[in-house]
Parts: sequence; C-alpha cells; structure tokens
Amino acid sequence: MSPVLSGALQLLALVAALGLAHRPLGDYLARVYSARGHLRAEKWVYRSIGARPDLQMRWPAYLRAVLAFSLVSILFLYLLQRLQGVLPGSLGFVSIDPDQAFNTAASFVANTNWQSYYGEQAMGHLVQTGGLAVQNFVSAAVGMAVAVALVRGFARSRTGELGNFWADLVRGTVRVLLPLSLVAAVLLVACGAIQNFSGIHEVGQFSGGAQQWNGGAVASQEAVKELGTNGGGYFNANSAHPFENPDPLSNLLEIFLILLIPFSLPRAFGRMVGSPRQGYAILATMAVVWIGFTALMMGAEFAHHGPAFDLAGGAMEGKENRFGVGGSSIFAVATTLTSTGAVNSFHSSFTGLGGGITMLGMQLGEVAPGGVGSGLYGMLVIAVIAVFVAGLMVGRTPEYLGKKIGAREIKLAALHLLVTPALVLGFTAVAMALPTPAHSMTNSGAHGFSEILYAYTSGANNNGSAFAGLNADTQWFNTTIGLAMLLGRFLPMVLVLALAGSLAGQRPVPETAGTLRTGKPLFSGLLLGTLLIVTALTYFPALALGPLAEGLAS
Repeated sequence: MSPVLSGALQLLALVAALGLAHRPLGDYLARVYSARGHLRAEKWVYRSIGARPDLQMRWPAYLRAVLAFSLVSILFLYLLQRLQGVLPGSLGFVSIDPDQAFNTAASFVANTNWQSYYGEQAMGHLVQTGGLAVQNFVSAAVGMAVAVALVRGFARSRTGELGNFWADLVRGTVRVLLPLSLVAAVLLVACGAIQNFSGIHEVGQFSGGAQQWNGGAVASQEAVKELGTNGGGYFNANSAHPFENPDPLSNLLEIFLILLIPFSLPRAFGRMVGSPRQGYAILATMAVVWIGFTALMMGAEFAHHGPAFDLAGGAMEGKENRFGVGGSSIFAVATTLTSTGAVNSFHSSFTGLGGGITMLGMQLGEVAPGGVGSGLYGMLVIAVIAVFVAGLMVGRTPEYLGKKIGAREIKLAALHLLVTPALVLGFTAVAMALPTPAHSMTNSGAHGFSEILYAYTSGANNNGSAFAGLNADTQWFNTTIGLAMLLGRFLPMVLVLALAGSLAGQRPVPETAGTLRTGKPLFSGLLLGTLLIVTALTYFPALALGPLAEGLAS
C-alpha cells in the first residue's frame, strides 16, 4: 500500500469514528452539565472542600472560583516539585530548580503542558502521577467549565447566574474524564503502552553499552493527556516514544482521543441552547478547517523533491517509521489545532511549509476543534465577531441566539482575540532583540526565528508542543514562557466569563425577518471567513519572516 493511500485511509477511519461518537457523547455532555442531582462520590468531594454545589454564581464569583482553584493548583504543584528530593517515589531524582518548577507548574495548570525538561530524567513517580496527572484531569475540567458557563450565558435570560464552578469542575472530572480515561488506558495497555511503578532498569543496546530506563504509570497518564488535550509526555520523546505510543493502531487511537471531546462539545452546545442546528454550524466550521489543514499538511510532507524523498515516500526526517508521513501529519495537525501539544514527530524537521501549518493552527486560536472547552468558547467568541460583521454589512443591530451584540459584548470579544497575538508577538520581538535568548537557538536565519516564534505561540495559546532545536531550559525562557502560558490561559477566561455574564443578563430578542439565521451553512461560511481573516492575518508578517521564507526558499 502506498504511503499516500495509507494516510488517506487513516484519515477516513478517524472521521468515521468521530462521526459515530459525536452525537452520543455530545448528548451525554449536555446531560452532565444540566443535571440537578449529585453522585455520592461528588457529594463527598463537595463536603471535603466545603463547596455548596447548588449555589448559583454570577460571573465575578465564578471567575474568583476559577482563579482561586488555579492558584492553589500552581502552588501545590510547585511545592511538590521543589520537595521531590525528600519525598517518596522520587526514583533518586533531586528537587526541581525554582525557575523550572514555576514553568512546569504554570504549564500544567494552564493546560499547556510545555516541558523544558527530560521527564524520565527529572520526575519521579509521585510528581508524575500525584502532580502532573492530577492537573491533566482538573485543568481540562476547568476549560470545560468555562465553556459551559458561556453556553449558559447564551441559554439563560434576565439573570446573571452562570451555574456553579465547583459542581461543573467535579462533574467534568468524575462523570466525563475519569471514565473515558479508564477505557482509553486499558486500550493503550492492550496496544503495548506500559503501566507500572517500577524503578530504573539498565537495558543493553545492540551497538554495545547500556541505557537506563524507568517505568511508570504511562498508559493512564497518556490517556488523560490526549483526552484532556493536555499533551505532556511521561518521556521526553512524548508520543514518539514506543512506551507511550507503540504502533500505528495506538497512534490512531491517540489522535481520536485528542479530537473526541472538542468535536462533541458543539453537539452539547446545540442541545443546551435548544437548537442542535447551532451546534452543527459550529461543528461544520471546525471540521472544514481541520480537514483542510490535514490535507495541506499531507501535501507538504508527501511532496517529493528528489531521490531520497522518493525512496522514503515523503519527508521522513524527524518522523517515526512505524507511523510514516501520513500518521505523523494527521497527528501534527490534530495536536496543533487543539491545545494538546503532544507530538509523535519533530515539528522542526517538517518541511518549511509543514512547520508553518503547525504554527498557523495554533495561531488561529486552536478553535478547530480546539482544546477541551477552550476550543468551543474560542469559536463562540469568533461567532460573536462574525454576527457583528454581518450586522455592519446589512445595517442592523447584530444578534446571536436571541442576544443583542452591543458595544460591551463586542469589546470583550475583540479583547479576547487580541490577548494571545499581543503575547506571542511581544515576547518573540523581545527575545529576538536581546542577545541572551538568541544564544539558545540551534539554527540561524528563518528557521531560528521560527523556533522562537513557535515557542511563544505554543505557550501563549496553551498548546505545549515544541519546534525542537531551541534550548528552552534557561531562566529567560522558563520565566517568560511561564508568564505567557498563565496570561494566555486566564486573561481570555476573564473576558469569556464577563461576556457570559453580560449575555445572561439580557432579555431575549425575538427573531424577525432580518435576523441572521445562524444555524445555516451561510453562517458557517461567514464564521470560517471571519476566523481566517481576523485571526490568521494577524500573524502573517511574522510567518513571512519564518516558515514562509524557509518554505519558499527550499
């Protein structure tokens, strides 16, 4: 079978699996976040933290709960790393340096999972399982909670109440992420991923000498890492490591897990606002971008430019033979169009245009389908911008789902769009202007610039994947990327919750003959155009200096 055909069949199988899961999982998510009762296990959690799950919160209270929980999570994870050397299960590893501990704590709490360290050479079992894996669950649940709060803002009227953060957090963890992760972990173990708490082993090599490997609860962490669009690998090689991603079947399963919840949330959105068509309009836009980017990536990586490429079946540098160009291309697009950050190949070794596609996927705001929760609320903000543009075109007050989009709403949406570009371009400009950060670049010229642009794009958009070739384990990058991750995660949440509160307080506006039908294909096209024009063009000058210049020169 040709590599091109193999890649196409993998993509078709993935589309079919996601299509089968979309409706049942989306309906289940809607029931979870609309339920009135609480499970016994959930009640125990509420009592232990002193939460009142039936108390409705307005947006400032909801935001305070989000920020308070996240701050405590950062402090806990930071201290766990700093004390690793004296805690059990350390495997003999020393405590993590302060700047790297801050960077890692910010990274995992922000659902970014950027890693400037070698996991198998720095983190013991306790930190990996009791710290990092726990944040994989709760940071994803926080993203879903904020998305659901915005959906309630559209669904509710004449009230500022958005639900209860603690109930949303616990339900997302207990009813969604835990059961799905359990099933996924069993499947990964069946595929060959490891799951144990063994110590460090010395393994002989074919070429002579020996290498040390440690075991760990890899399959369980791998499951929630993909399902929660987290991305942090147990090992430095991440999903290119055979202990994490053994074969093509496990590779396809991991891509499916990455996309499963983000592609199902639009269905939940449609159900919760009382119009499934609205969810399908959002889903169609996400799907078109994802399939389009995947086709472009496969085209760039399968392109033959000489005998070596012909023999390899495409640009195989930096890719695993067991996945090939097709499996690596699909994975790269899935991970950079969501806030996952897991990699099964080195994006730095992709062709110039292929590397540019991975960057652009993150720079779109990771909304197609985006991260767990963050993708949906990011796309809904784009929808607010789209109906505002449509209103300007026809000369009437814009409306979306029965809510007027006035000055307050459009300001909040516009600020949401500007946060991450300001962080990415600002930090990149400073890093390129100073001599110390520039010394971390392995390459010069356009590719070296792409390394730094990719790092801040990944951090500020809460992706976490790396371009490779950049020594990011320095005080400068640990600190500035850590700040970019925190600001890129929580500033948009502030704006989203403020927008949700504003919408929930409005009176519903009845539909008229002039109301834009947002459940139609025309709106999906408008949404797609707004996404590409408003967000993609923001980064075009920077892309022209990096991956575009490199791609056109090759």
